[in-house]
Amino acid sequence: MTQKGSREATHAYSWYDGDPDTLSNLLDGFLNNVPDTINDSSLPIPGARVVIAPHAGYSYSGPCAAWAYKALDLSQAKRIFVLGPSHTYYLRGCALTKFASYETPLGALSVDAGIIQELRNTGAVFRDIPSSSDLDEHSLEMHFPYLYKRITQTFGLDDPASYPTVVPILVGDNNGAQEKEYGRLLAPYLRDPQNAFVVSSDFCHWGLRFNYTAYAPGGRVGALQKLQRGTERPTDPPIHESIRQVDYQAIEAVESGDHDSFVDNLSKTNNSVCGRHPIGVMMAALEELAKETPEEGKYRFKFVQYQRSSLVEDVTDSSVSYASAYAIV
Repeated sequence: MTQKGSREATHAYSWYDGDPDTLSNLLDGFLNNVPDTINDSSLPIPGARVVIAPHAGYSYSGPCAAWAYKALDLSQAKRIFVLGPSHTYYLRGCALTKFASYETPLGALSVDAGIIQELRNTGAVFRDIPSSSDLDEHSLEMHFPYLYKRITQTFGLDDPASYPTVVPILVGDNNGAQEKEYGRLLAPYLRDPQNAFVVSSDFCHWGLRFNYTAYAPGGRVGALQKLQRGTERPTDPPIHESIRQVDYQAIEAVESGDHDSFVDNLSKTNNSVCGRHPIGVMMAALEELAKETPEEGKYRFKFVQYQRSSLVEDVTDSSVSYASAYAIV
């Protein structure tokens, strides 16, 4: 199948500013607010070719995402895989874009048609993303302005034709074994130092409107209760602290490098991590490389930032959590 047409930046002027100069300055500001060193390393972190970053509107998650993007090492990148969840239609397996490029207000990024076709030819379940769903989906789009900014910072402004290509992939509602299958399939691409990966995920979506009101009484995440409308406001701990504790258990599971531990954590807490499946696939791919060439400090995510859209006090409130991480490969 030939990739055709350019996907418009459909969320510009709503989820983020569509004016190129304003957007560029905004992203510069977010990135400049990140320290110049993380974990005793200057930024970008050498070899940090994989990041987890949030995908909400930039006014909410842009500052958090900057931590992942400032850590991301694109110095050798020829292509960038972007893995995100589907918010617009139910998906099993994975799905690939049919578009030839993705527009951003800063410029267009070309889709790597060759890699897209290679993935289609693997025999694994790679469907095509329906064009209307691709246009409606934000989990992929929200990363391309940041990527364009970081690409220009890395490679300069003179030759856009030489910029890394992108490989947009939607990851569906797969079980743990299926995530491992896709992880094994992507591991050879991950091994190649010319490939970088962005995993798109927000963390806990808490509130009645998300049908997730889990609460850890006394901070006991193992004894989660579901708060109901009209429940008296809890204070031991406040709800926002309970949310943090639930998220931190998921974050610790991701940092363990053990895909099974992450799947097990989510099955126990039902934490509404919207990018759980893209994270699971990438953890499985990193595990494959760790088995082949175990090396201290590699193949595990390290989280560098955690934020929430608001601090929930009452069951009628809501929040979405954002986290940024990187992995050295």
